Amino acid sequence: MVIKNVNLETVCGITSTLPINDKPEFAFAGKSNVGKSSLINALMNRKAYARTSAQPGKTQTINFYNINDALYYVDLPGYGYAKVSQGEKEKWGKMVERYLHRSKQLRQVFLLVDIRHEPGANDRQMYDWILHNGYRPAVIATKLDKINRSQVQKQIKLVRTALKMKADDVLIPFSAETKQGREEIWELIERLAAPEP
Repeated sequence: MVIKNVNLETVCGITSTLPINDKPEFAFAGKSNVGKSSLINALMNRKAYARTSAQPGKTQTINFYNINDALYYVDLPGYGYAKVSQGEKEKWGKMVERYLHRSKQLRQVFLLVDIRHEPGANDRQMYDWILHNGYRPAVIATKLDKINRSQVQKQIKLVRTALKMKADDVLIPFSAETKQGREEIWELIERLAAPEP
């Protein structure tokens, strides 16, 4: 995918009205420190357009990035960060749920997990919740460069088993450092963004 232009078009907080977009949307969900901003930057071919934060849990809005005037990357608030009150977490949850229910253009939800660890309770809950909302999440296993090549298949199996993924469910290992996995994610996005025949 050749990225010609990127524009942070809409930022939605808890009380904001969600935009009615006319282009395909691809949403990214994941724990606060899983590398979501780094992934989105890599997919936008930008170094630091999506803000990476030293303080996990800073994305408290739903951010819509217009890519090439052809589609949107939708950055959902990170979850599972301890320093946020339960009340705040519930508001974020409702905001994300509202988006999943109301978006007419959402083609795929990507769930990011850290390949180094077995998905935790929050990840499993999010995976099941996305399924419950009618979407089959594609899993992106981030931080691939942090493990030895010999461990990759074992960790992929661990992730698949913990999330109870089906054999044909998509799991793409990804590294923000080496950009490994980026082409596969782009291919999936391009395929799903194509007009239905």
